[in-house]
Amino acid sequence: MQFLADLPLRLNGGRWPTSHVQGVAVDLDRGHVYYSFTTLLVKTALDGTLLGTVGGLSGHLGDITFDPVARRLYGSLEYKAAAAFYVAIFDVDAIDREGLLAVDASVVRTVHLAEVVADYTWSSAVAAQPSLASGSADSRRSSSAEGAYRGLSTLADTSPLRHRYGCSGIDGIAFGPRFGSTDGPLLLTVAYGVFSDLARDDNDHQVLLQYATDDWWEHLARPLNELDPHRSGPSHPDGKYFVRTGNTRFGVQNLEFDAHAERWFLGVYAGEKPDFPNFTLFAVDAAALPTLGPLAGLGGELGLTLALADDGLWDENTGVRGWYQHADVGIAAVGEGLFYLSESSVREGLQTSDVTLHRWSGDARMPFAPVVATKSAPLTTA
Repeated sequence: MQFLADLPLRLNGGRWPTSHVQGVAVDLDRGHVYYSFTTLLVKTALDGTLLGTVGGLSGHLGDITFDPVARRLYGSLEYKAAAAFYVAIFDVDAIDREGLLAVDASVVRTVHLAEVVADYTWSSAVAAQPSLASGSADSRRSSSAEGAYRGLSTLADTSPLRHRYGCSGIDGIAFGPRFGSTDGPLLLTVAYGVFSDLARDDNDHQVLLQYATDDWWEHLARPLNELDPHRSGPSHPDGKYFVRTGNTRFGVQNLEFDAHAERWFLGVYAGEKPDFPNFTLFAVDAAALPTLGPLAGLGGELGLTLALADDGLWDENTGVRGWYQHADVGIAAVGEGLFYLSESSVREGLQTSDVTLHRWSGDARMPFAPVVATKSAPLTTA
């Protein structure tokens, strides 16, 4: 285990001809850091030494999270054109050199998420057909879906709506306990991407799916084949939850569970709806019990909702709480209130990630304080 007092204050993921960094994960036991650059996974040591890369991805590799028990890395991976949404599972011990390819099943396997596909491909026109009105795979979660979409107050036309809940795919991903508890078996939580459609009011929730993944690698995971996407995976999640934050640009970009604070953090790109504060960081306390209730903008459709944590800035008009804090391209909790936060930039035409150690302060205006080192106190906040 890496002693927290020895953690470097700054990390860098190298420079790559890719899109921007989308997520970071840290393995303290081995002293390894992982960076998702959307089409490339990079593995380094804490001192920045490059240890390996996995490429050959044409889809979008999003947020990543590390499972220290199974020693595997999990990332969201989407292929919108094929309506294929996967959790990519990396055997990190096999990432021992540069130039590995994601089609190598000894390095990467993928699990398909049917629930995401059902919401992404949903259409109000199809849902209105009698044959799909009850019992079908695409309508089994909500008998009121058709009425919910026809009743949207902000829509000026009657054209069919697509993408239930504004689902644009997946991005944020993290391991943590079942919502409503602070311990117990760790579940994989996957957050929807959400389209920023200002003319809709059914896309003001973050949508979180939880899965037990104990048997995924051996029984459900399949090699990645981008030319012929497989559909092997769980038929439904172990839980589906909604957090009302107001609309954001493409949903939860980074999701992280902090065992120290027993809290989930949701990093997003700021939304643009003028009626909302459009915070960029939200939090949900792990112990907060899900409540079955109507979903905003959905005409009475019921869902398991999670309340936002009772701190941060408060918007009186909407009741939404959060912070104006960037945590959208990488956040990794490393214990005792410490976090690595990533910033993306371009240097000489190449993408990089600069990661800085912060301590959670809880301050409404600056919740993360950069850590500085002194001789008497190696890890103190500035």
